[in-house]
Amino acid sequence: MQQNNFQRRDRGEKRETNQMVFGIRAVIEAIDAGKEIESLFIQRGISGSLLLELKNLIKEHNIASQQVPIEKLNRITRKNHQGVIAVISPITYERVEDILPTIYEKGETPLLLMLDGVTDVRNMGAIARTAECAGVHAIIVPKRGSAEINPDAIKTSAGALYKIPVCREDNLGKVGRFLIDSGVQLVVSTEKTKDSVYEVDYTVPTCIIMGAEDVGVSDDLIRISDKLAKIPMFGEIGSLNVSVSAGVVIYEAIRQRNK
Repeated sequence: MQQNNFQRRDRGEKRETNQMVFGIRAVIEAIDAGKEIESLFIQRGISGSLLLELKNLIKEHNIASQQVPIEKLNRITRKNHQGVIAVISPITYERVEDILPTIYEKGETPLLLMLDGVTDVRNMGAIARTAECAGVHAIIVPKRGSAEINPDAIKTSAGALYKIPVCREDNLGKVGRFLIDSGVQLVVSTEKTKDSVYEVDYTVPTCIIMGAEDVGVSDDLIRISDKLAKIPMFGEIGSLNVSVSAGVVIYEAIRQRNK
């Protein structure tokens, strides 16, 4: 079964909601049809040959799934979900390996943004809006531990998530090493340095890496990065919202590139 991805507002205009597919066979068909699965919930303790077929597909397509109690599924829908609910992504994810050569072929200097552990959907939307306005070529996020691309994210992005490529990758460290091998410098925005974001040369191919507000960028990415840079702070709070921080660094890169 498939649930409509639009609902009517009182004034008659359309408002996007999550598109859900529920029932084991329906989810299998959605995966076979090439649908992007944003999240997949499977009831704990269920079994059967059809479920085994689904699990084989999940493994084949490397789809992240969660084992959850039936109460969670029942809160999502009152339909006969058969213990399986999938949320279809409103966007089509891309791969860095496909995008980067195209940027070089166009004679452009890559400017990429990697988000490590940014899980708030509104931050994700705000960052995407800024990135699209600034001409960032793509946003890179991890397959697990990242904000869901859902209607709230789309709305906060003002539709930017429909326009800017989003690459959802299994391993950000592996992607980082691929970028380095492809001539792209990694610039981590972090407080673990004395160097300012204004001292970095962004006119060369660059991937800016932003982390979650509570834990920052992972040590694995910091270890392989070319530059660590911090945003100067002069007040008492000492930190910025990650979407604001991303805007500061992105537009410093744009300032340098448009001198």
